[in-house]
Amino acid sequence: MSKTILVTGATDGIGFETAKMLLSAGHTVLLHGRNNRKLQDAQAALISATGSNKTECYLADLSNVSQVIQLADEIQKKHKVLDALINNAGVYKVPSVMTADELDVRFVVNTIAPYMLTKALLPVLGKNARVVNVSSAAQAPVSLAALAGNQLLNDSQAYAQSKLALTMWSRQLGGALAESGPVIVAVNPKSLLGSKMVKDAYGMAGSDLRVGADILCRGALSEEFSQASGLYYDNDIELFTQPHRDALDEQKTQTVVAAMDDIIQRITSK
Repeated sequence: MSKTILVTGATDGIGFETAKMLLSAGHTVLLHGRNNRKLQDAQAALISATGSNKTECYLADLSNVSQVIQLADEIQKKHKVLDALINNAGVYKVPSVMTADELDVRFVVNTIAPYMLTKALLPVLGKNARVVNVSSAAQAPVSLAALAGNQLLNDSQAYAQSKLALTMWSRQLGGALAESGPVIVAVNPKSLLGSKMVKDAYGMAGSDLRVGADILCRGALSEEFSQASGLYYDNDIELFTQPHRDALDEQKTQTVVAAMDDIIQRITSK
């Protein structure tokens, strides 16, 4: 049965390959990007590659909280039901570290935006829907000061901390919604895949992106993830496993999620 699936960061890398797989399987894919030309080019390339025109384009800069809210509103105006959300968009190296709201852009895009988008789309994500959050094998203890924009981190520190924070809220919200749905799962798609991010960060070509795209599609669609809410899947070992120990600590997780809620409240109430 055809599903309707939103893929953030769908203009290149794992997001593009995931969209291609989903379209090839007959699903409707809502493509998100932050650059209109790249978004339109990606849509054209996907239609050409798959022969499917079951796509829609959504433009939003996920480092801008107001645009995250607008993205969710636009999707809900067009769709009463969303079968899956794949929070794939992420950043590593950026031209400017701080946003206009004086937050670290790595935390905003990698952690806060997917959290806001997921919560905003809950009304159209039913019991059997899926939220697949793209995490990473790189996870490190979260500095609340850095999360709040009060401590400057280097690229690798910010990336690893933002991915642990993503995994923490995935576990917390997934557990809270385990009975009512949707299923929320954090997935490390595989280390050192051949994405632009890996090339920028490590100067290497990386491995086949389709490996990562495949596990994201499985997370969104397959029966093996149907009872996985709050869990962490590591595609390096191809198993559900334990995330970083801080994500298993309820107090630390609650503290990080509460800090995120405070940040969101402060920004949206301006």
